[in-house]
Amino acid sequence: MRVGVFGATGAVGKELVQVLGDRGYPVTELRLFASTRSAGTRITTPFGEKTIEVYDPAKPPRLDLALLAVSGDWSKAHAKELVAAGAVVVDNSSAFRLDDDVPLVVPEVNAGAAKGARLIANPNCTTAILAVALAPLQAEFGLKRVIVSTYQAASGAGAEGMEELETGLKEVLLNGGTAKNSVFRHPLPMNLIPHIDSFQPNGYTREEMKVTWETRKIMGLPDLLVSCTAVRVPTLRAHAEAVTIETLKPITPEAARAALANAPGVKLVDDVANAAYPMPLTASGRYDVEAGRVRQSLVFGDHGIDFFVVGDQLLKGAALNAVQIAEALPVKLAA
Repeated sequence: MRVGVFGATGAVGKELVQVLGDRGYPVTELRLFASTRSAGTRITTPFGEKTIEVYDPAKPPRLDLALLAVSGDWSKAHAKELVAAGAVVVDNSSAFRLDDDVPLVVPEVNAGAAKGARLIANPNCTTAILAVALAPLQAEFGLKRVIVSTYQAASGAGAEGMEELETGLKEVLLNGGTAKNSVFRHPLPMNLIPHIDSFQPNGYTREEMKVTWETRKIMGLPDLLVSCTAVRVPTLRAHAEAVTIETLKPITPEAARAALANAPGVKLVDDVANAAYPMPLTASGRYDVEAGRVRQSLVFGDHGIDFFVVGDQLLKGAALNAVQIAEALPVKLAA
């Protein structure tokens, strides 16, 4: 397989290359693309040392698979050029996620949606983590309402966000100074910021609405009631989500745990007697989404549960999901 990774020097791009190697994806040729300031840089990968290239729209590379970890504007400008040149494109940006003719895929939930597609959208990181946990509960009990509060790590803003958090923590903790901010709207160290992406006319942020819109599309439930509050927290990577669901059928914590324990991509971590529950510390660097703190809802009674989910934003929320999409496609994608 001739594979190209676009945005290869960013946080997600680096993870894409590593996941391809870790999972033994059949790469016969790997090409890495980034901005002009990185052009010519040699980097070590699981497939040997590679040189960073700059994409030339006049000469799209011959690829079987293009994995995009770039801005939505770049994807809108160039993704279809890559498709026309013969590649299947898996795009990690928000450019095509809500387009009716572009499948939005979490393989554990709707892998079949990618069948025959040449352009496939990777979901918002928060949505992907949530959908993996919701899918087995929907299959067993049906979903009526989903209420989620997210605790999103600095990694959601890419390498720059992670760097700003680390630099700010050093300034506050080691120097007794004040953290500066340019990536985030306010300093993140020792703080929580209930503001991710732009505010919409309904008072929700676009990040929060992405969870609503994308969850409905991935799960094939256009009328599902979903409400989200998204909060940036001072952790480095792995997003956490407190979830309340109302179900169509009666549900118990025991039955919910059984469904989650048997679900692909989910690791049940729910032994409160021994202080075992999902945390960014344990979910970071892991492929599976951790789920735990399962309990009967005090609001929805026997038709609802509350639980906690944590997943690595750079893996299941981005790079891993993209590679899993590629793995679900035919072995040979283009001539």
